[in-house]
Amino acid sequence: MTYHPKSDFVAVMMERGFLADCTDYQGLDEALLKGGRAGYIGFDATAKSLHVGSLIQIMMLRWLQKTGGKPITLMGGGTTKVGDPSFRADERPLLDAQAIDDNIAGIKRVFSAYLTYGDGPSDAMMINNAEWLDDLNYLDFLRDIGRHFSINRMLSFESVKSRLDREQSLSFLEFNYMILQAYDFMELHRRYGCILQMGGSDQWGNIVNGIDLTRRVIDGEVYGLTSPLLTTSDGKKMGKSQSGAVWLNGDMLSPYEFWQFWRNTTDADVGRFLKLYSELPVDECDRLGALEGAEINEAKVRLANEVTTLLHGAEAAAAAEATAREVFEKGGVGDDLPTLTLSESDLGDGISVVQLFVKSGLAGSGKEAKRLIAENGARLDDQPLTNAGLMIDANALSSPIKLSAGKKRHALVQLG
Repeated sequence: MTYHPKSDFVAVMMERGFLADCTDYQGLDEALLKGGRAGYIGFDATAKSLHVGSLIQIMMLRWLQKTGGKPITLMGGGTTKVGDPSFRADERPLLDAQAIDDNIAGIKRVFSAYLTYGDGPSDAMMINNAEWLDDLNYLDFLRDIGRHFSINRMLSFESVKSRLDREQSLSFLEFNYMILQAYDFMELHRRYGCILQMGGSDQWGNIVNGIDLTRRVIDGEVYGLTSPLLTTSDGKKMGKSQSGAVWLNGDMLSPYEFWQFWRNTTDADVGRFLKLYSELPVDECDRLGALEGAEINEAKVRLANEVTTLLHGAEAAAAAEATAREVFEKGGVGDDLPTLTLSESDLGDGISVVQLFVKSGLAGSGKEAKRLIAENGARLDDQPLTNAGLMIDANALSSPIKLSAGKKRHALVQLG
């Protein structure tokens, strides 16, 4: 559809490629024009950090704040105890309360890099849905809330339908998740005046449920907005790399590795990623994304610098770029490479080079490391590594050694 937005926030969402769908463009626009209106995204606490797959949602909250809205980061302290079945092939493992609290503490550190928290009209709020879910009385909840949900309609939502179509088990526990998420939206509207829920397009059914429930129970006017489910141009899910999840917490993935992930962006994705993950003007994003040859590589460096600066700061981005240029252009080691430090007891009489590739994160398994070596993709101190049986002892580690997997992934191994 062609819609000409009135509010700055909807304009940014449309112009930069964040918007997949909206329940009521005009209604949302008019509500946002009044200023200070709150919008939220829910994040379940299933790990100690969010990964790059969540970054599009975090940027949406950042833009909401930059355009005068009030972002709410809703932590799923309650719903994590249930698990979101959306587009999963299996049931999530259930976590205890302590594990959930630890995960929330880790995730909080990410948000503070992107959002300003406080008590002002557009300052962000962090809220835990355990605040209202933990003390729910089951019979009261069934009577007051459950009666508004049609099983027939819930079965028609794609997130549930896809599981049933594959004849995969969907527990009653998980089936309740969409009711709890709808209840979250209603409670956020009732308690904090929240008018907007955002999420990936797989959350559309859950968001619509919350809008319907809020209208029926408290006659509230609220809205939903979804972003596209993001894949790279070669069809891979955003947030994964060859060595696993691209975490946002610096203690789970170094700023250098984070920078390198963006530097390795496929040519065709550069312009789109600049619009989504940086704050460069759209015209500049388009210009950089249209470059070719050696120039597109400098555009990738710009992308890596912009995204890393937002999360880890300008100093970390500059250090990562300096290390990358040292490693790639000059064949050096670089001060900021991911480093595996071994003790003498770790070494014993020696450790196989295959194990070092696994321990340093350059290979996911011994089998993968051996294949890398067999296919001439592994290097030791910039020299081709052909012997998968090579043992590394204390003498070999009298100075740090550099391992490389392909041309772009490197790690140092040293004796501590």
